[in-house]
Amino acid sequence: MKKLLAGLLVAGMLSITTVPALAYAGINDVDQAYWAQTEISSVVGNSVMYLTNGNFNPEEKISRVDFVTALLKVLGDENLAINTDVRFSDVAKSGADHDAIARSQQLGLVYGYPDGTFRPQGSILRDEAQSVISHITIDGAVNKGILSKYTDAAKVPAWAKNVYAKTLSYGIYVNHPDELALRPTEDLTRAEAAVLLYRLSQKLHLVKSQYKGVTETVLGTEHLNVSKKAPSNEVTITNLRNIIREGNVLEVEFNEAFKSKLHAAGDCVTFRNDEDIVTEEGTLLFPAGSTFYGNVLNIQDPQWFNKNARAYVQINKVVDPSGKTTDLCAKPFYKDYALKEGPWMTAGKVALYTVGGAAVGTGAGVGFSFIPDPDKVGTGIAIGTPVGAGVGLITGLVTPGLNYSAKEGEEIQVILLEDASVAK
Repeated sequence: MKKLLAGLLVAGMLSITTVPALAYAGINDVDQAYWAQTEISSVVGNSVMYLTNGNFNPEEKISRVDFVTALLKVLGDENLAINTDVRFSDVAKSGADHDAIARSQQLGLVYGYPDGTFRPQGSILRDEAQSVISHITIDGAVNKGILSKYTDAAKVPAWAKNVYAKTLSYGIYVNHPDELALRPTEDLTRAEAAVLLYRLSQKLHLVKSQYKGVTETVLGTEHLNVSKKAPSNEVTITNLRNIIREGNVLEVEFNEAFKSKLHAAGDCVTFRNDEDIVTEEGTLLFPAGSTFYGNVLNIQDPQWFNKNARAYVQINKVVDPSGKTTDLCAKPFYKDYALKEGPWMTAGKVALYTVGGAAVGTGAGVGFSFIPDPDKVGTGIAIGTPVGAGVGLITGLVTPGLNYSAKEGEEIQVILLEDASVAK
């Protein structure tokens, strides 16, 4: 709308970006700049993981029993009735670890060792944690080719290749600081466990029903009507999440100015919503102040004969002011999913060329008329003006088109290419 008004204004004249995640105040050794601050704040705030004397100790290894205890909380099984005897020789019935390990054994979450021990205080490896996630999530066809993008894919044990293919495709994994390294055989740290458990908590709909303490129930269908042209406007409401169906359209704003000539494939781009995104029935999906994170897929430069530049971007996730993260797959809701200048801006450019040419032609006509006969100024203007305007019009039509640019706060519409699951 802003660009349309700008284009109309030109034609009329011629005719005469990060909201930082909120820190959990009680954590002494994790500041807001820490890479897993959002996830640690969430698991501590939800009593999934605990502090020791106000510290989280993010770089320490997480013990097997602590991982199991936290996992049970995420799944809603921390109070599961125990109806089995613990078979591990190093777990005493009167010990503090007994109940969590008994529940884990009963559900089949984390297994022991061939020698009959559980080793509660032993560390858990990264591939072992991924194996647990893979085991409890629903099965589906997986493509092992997804591993090829990672530099250390060869280090993934043969037994864990399907595990990683599945958990990577579900987005329930952790790889920091190198996003292209899996480090499967290294110990899992408490910070990494927090990220893994947080991501699992956002994807409980992918957990097999026998492992969840709460069964997902559909409560109803609500609607988003951002655009009448949207292929879908339905939002499924359940007791665990809100599912924005593929084909829905959202309206977001650029978080910072964007210029296609200054960007390239791979660059980050962010958007925001200054108002709550809610269904017509009143369910809040994304509160005002959420940040939508994306990246530039490609920039197509302006082409000759007035073909404007095109910017191809994709939004991958949204983080609300509390730090809750939702995965998205969304692209601009325009032809070919491309951002480009509209016809009014193009018309304004051609008009500027035309008027500029007319001005030059008028000046030339006046100049040439003075040389032989000053009395023929009017004739020079009459000839120079249309000739110059014609040249300007042709130039405006055959030159390269416009680069794409957007101001901070400029609105665009994006369409979901996959269902988006917003955890409650």
